[in-house]
Amino acid sequence: MLKTLILGSSSPYRKALLERLKIPFECHSPNIDETPLPQESAVDLVKRLSIAKAHAVGLERQKSNQESDGIIITSDQVAVLNDKILGKPHTEENAIKQLASFSGKKVSFLTGLCVFSQKEQTYQYTLNEYHVHFRQLTIKEITKYVSIEQPLDCAGSFKCEGLGICLFEKMEGNDPNSLIGLPLISLSHLLRKIGVSPID
Repeated sequence: MLKTLILGSSSPYRKALLERLKIPFECHSPNIDETPLPQESAVDLVKRLSIAKAHAVGLERQKSNQESDGIIITSDQVAVLNDKILGKPHTEENAIKQLASFSGKKVSFLTGLCVFSQKEQTYQYTLNEYHVHFRQLTIKEITKYVSIEQPLDCAGSFKCEGLGICLFEKMEGNDPNSLIGLPLISLSHLLRKIGVSPID
């Protein structure tokens, strides 16, 4: 019997990515505080939040008497420039400032991925790192880009699956999907380890 998959996210980008695996799933938005702890590193932050999201979704499902044999998939991502954690811009002004600070530089994106088994109360975790080298950008280009694509809910203030690709010099990493928020190569590997495969 196929276990119920639950995507613990309200992100339409992660939902669209998971749909590519052609496995039925439900969505459940975790309700947690995502504020970094004092002196918390980016690596520790994405791990803590990915796992916390999974536990929060599991607890909510338990409280609402939903089945407790689900597989919960959660993820968290941050952008890092010069060891500084960068969040989502939320406003056009912040997005423009963020992209201007990226001009001609390499920005690292850390994406934590957790696959949590409700029945076993165990989780698998992996960290994906992806690097984006930005070309030299003008304020005119940045402003026009932000106006067109409105990447206000995206870490890094761009959508690499859209017009944001025009901002880059090159990209480095194992899975470009991790840049959008859900590393499908790692996810497929973790799901296969617990007997879930879209092509088995």
